[in-house]
Amino acid sequence: MTKRDVITLVLDFAKPPYIPWSMGFTQESLKKLTVHYGTENLDPVLENHILPLGCGDRLGTDLGNDHFQDYFGVVWDRSMDKDIGNVVGCCIPEPDISLYTFPDPLQHTIFASIKKEIDGKPDLYRIFQIGFSLYERAWTLRGMENLLMDMVLNPEFVHELLQKITDYNVLQIVKALTYDIDAVYFGDDWGQQQGLIMGYDLWKKFIYPCVKRMYQTVRSAGKKVFIHSCGDVDELFEDLIEAGLNCFNPFQPEVMNVSQLMKQYSGRLCFHGGLSTQKTLPYGTSAQVQEETKRLLELGSNGGYIFAPAHAVEGDVPLENLLAFIDLVKAQIH
Repeated sequence: MTKRDVITLVLDFAKPPYIPWSMGFTQESLKKLTVHYGTENLDPVLENHILPLGCGDRLGTDLGNDHFQDYFGVVWDRSMDKDIGNVVGCCIPEPDISLYTFPDPLQHTIFASIKKEIDGKPDLYRIFQIGFSLYERAWTLRGMENLLMDMVLNPEFVHELLQKITDYNVLQIVKALTYDIDAVYFGDDWGQQQGLIMGYDLWKKFIYPCVKRMYQTVRSAGKKVFIHSCGDVDELFEDLIEAGLNCFNPFQPEVMNVSQLMKQYSGRLCFHGGLSTQKTLPYGTSAQVQEETKRLLELGSNGGYIFAPAHAVEGDVPLENLLAFIDLVKAQIH
């Protein structure tokens, strides 16, 4: 049974032979692992089960001085956060969609390596990824405060902007579906430590119609839908399931009752993540990391769960805590 088969079992809510995993790390934590294992090629070490494909949100130009301009023209200051950064300036300074021209959603570079990557790792579960897929892409272009105010003051502009982003994504999804992929992943943070950034009513008004259209494009092709949204967003699960969602990430234990939600949505929604990156990993002992890892593996033993930390692991996590969960999940099959 391949790793791809195991993920498929989990998504079908069947009991897997072990709990699969796909773990992400920031540049700082990756350096610790690179030094420890003595190699920059960590794929054979980590043995992740998911193959991420597509790179549209990572295309861009290095401007120097820790600044990066992405494919949409957004400039990011990465002097502090080396992985993503903070937006500099505003691409759409006024609520007028004519002020912005979208890039080519079918740009060759986005898809150029997909077949080669699949051929090189045929046993992994293939997921085409669209980061900053809707709300996040909108606010990076317009500014977060501006966009939130626009939802009240300029609603037609917001609808138009989100529809343009959705059109862009659907074209990209349709192209991605011509490859032998298994799922499409959408990244779009909607949550805070308590509740939604924009509140439920505005989310349902502006965001829901667009995500449903995108998810249904994927589901109508017989593929699965994965999403990533940080924060306290479990109030959206019923809507997201209705829209076509199969698997939710990152499943933050600080803002969600992980065990309760896994039981409540068993057979209806899969989860990916759940190991605390805010508390246990940076501040706990390696024994506490192992204890929390074991609890998650037990909760997911009957299917519907993919193990991972609740976000890309940051550089403030001690090496011994990194190894504590890596070694434990790998021990399932070794």
